[in-house]
Amino acid sequence: MKKIVEKYQRISGNDRSFDLSYWQAQGDRAIFEAVNEMLRDYMLLRGYHADEFRIQRTIESFRKT
Repeated sequence: MKKIVEKYQRISGNDRSFDLSYWQAQGDRAIFEAVNEMLRDYMLLRGYHADEFRIQRTIESFRKT
């Protein structure tokens, strides 16, 4: 079962310390997965139908210019 962490505050509050400490505690992999999920949601909302995101595609050719 996942641990749920919440903080209640006014929307007008600019205290981001909770967000910073939460995401720093999650680690790099969890941050990357969250960003990937947000990008997928954005692509779906905008109507894009990409099988893979640009960041995950493999390199087909590489040349030095």
